[in-house]
Amino acid sequence: MKKIYLFVISMLFCCTMINAQEAKSELHQRAEAVDPKENIAQARSLYIHAFNDYANKGQIKLGVECAMKATPLYYTDGFYKEAFDLMRRADDVINASKLAPSEKAACHYLVTKERLQIYIKLRKPDSAKEQLRQLEILVTQAADENLRNDFLYNKAIYCYTFGLNAQGNAVFKEMADKLTSSKQYDKVDEVYQTLIANGRKSNNVNMVAQSYTNYIAWKDSAIAMKHADEINALKKQIADNEATIADKDSSISSRSMIIVGLCILAGALAAALIVGGVILMRFILLTRKQKKNIKLANENNALKAKFISNISAQLEPTFQKLDSSIPEVKALLDFSNHIQTLSELENSIEEKAEVEETAIRPFCDEIMDQIRNKVKDEVNLTVNAPSTTININKEYVGHILLHLLTNAAEYTPAGGNIWLDVKKRSPHTYQILVSDTGCGIPEEKRDDLFKPFLEIHDLTKGDGLGLPICKQMALKMGGDLDLDPQFTKGTRFVLNLHV
Repeated sequence: MKKIYLFVISMLFCCTMINAQEAKSELHQRAEAVDPKENIAQARSLYIHAFNDYANKGQIKLGVECAMKATPLYYTDGFYKEAFDLMRRADDVINASKLAPSEKAACHYLVTKERLQIYIKLRKPDSAKEQLRQLEILVTQAADENLRNDFLYNKAIYCYTFGLNAQGNAVFKEMADKLTSSKQYDKVDEVYQTLIANGRKSNNVNMVAQSYTNYIAWKDSAIAMKHADEINALKKQIADNEATIADKDSSISSRSMIIVGLCILAGALAAALIVGGVILMRFILLTRKQKKNIKLANENNALKAKFISNISAQLEPTFQKLDSSIPEVKALLDFSNHIQTLSELENSIEEKAEVEETAIRPFCDEIMDQIRNKVKDEVNLTVNAPSTTININKEYVGHILLHLLTNAAEYTPAGGNIWLDVKKRSPHTYQILVSDTGCGIPEEKRDDLFKPFLEIHDLTKGDGLGLPICKQMALKMGGDLDLDPQFTKGTRFVLNLHV
């Protein structure tokens, strides 16, 4: 027992140190609050004071961050000597720290990158090339993929600035290919846009021209790849739905009607994608003329969201013609309704749910009473809730708790226990815990517990959308729903509510 206490205390101490390391100081926050365009001297002074404060406390990463924000505020005013002196001090602080070698390399990378920016600004190619060589060594030592991408980005700027167009194109293509292969299309788009913006800001016509030419070429190929990914994903979804229907209902005479409906759905999908392709081509042309680029992305996303949210609605008329007294048909109808509910929640996630003042104790008692006739013999039901009122969305909270308690009733053996606890964690935060002494959830299924459509389910035994729907309801209320990994005597779900 004594060892356990010591372990807990040491863990709390470590967490405290981590929080202290990551928290921004008052000086840091004051520096960020000053607009350098209005008072560059004050912003620079505050960042330097924050750097010194962090260095004295041993918070090296935050200190280097402040120093590198102060550096451009020096050389913008022409104080190059002071800028180089500050960078030299930052390097000395890093070298004297107790950071791991990879962490030191990452910090030195930030300092060296600023030196590179100065030499590029001063148009000193040899000095800039030496800093670029140092950056490559530091990236290897840091073993950080994000730094690798940042290095390629800065290398491309160096090449374009000094007229090395072929090398710049090759470097940028390497970075774009890496991000594109991992489906990070938005990241590539953002990098291109940033490079173009930096070129315009620095009046680097060559950088703007080369970047824009490469951007247009990449954009055309990326659009085609994104459409191919979307088509394959939707084809897989349709194939999964067809397989489920075929496996579960060979005795239903109208199965052919459902298959025809799915074919019609596939046709509608193809038509929608064709329309989407036409729209995309129209806006690509407008993009080349530098018109309405943002409108293209928004309309394309809206089209995809509307199509996905209507899948369930398009299937529902066909399902309604089937005999709902057949268990398999009822399961399909429930599945369709659950898809529509999940889609509506996801599409309106930014709209906060309405709340009302609710007496939490009788509310919890009423929900617990709904499962009393579902539990096994001698299962103890316990409600621990304060006699207070909380502003909640009764529909969503009631749905979540009833679903969790129903699952607990199903999996808790005779003589077990089911608890419903309400705890106040802060003036505006409550936790509602649903616990049971059932068989628990296997470790390999916990990470994907709230993710829909990851595996094929026997719809007559459940479609696996109950917990994802509950998760979305919690998020819509500004809260969250999670599985407690520390509870090992069964299963415990924790609903966090911010009221």
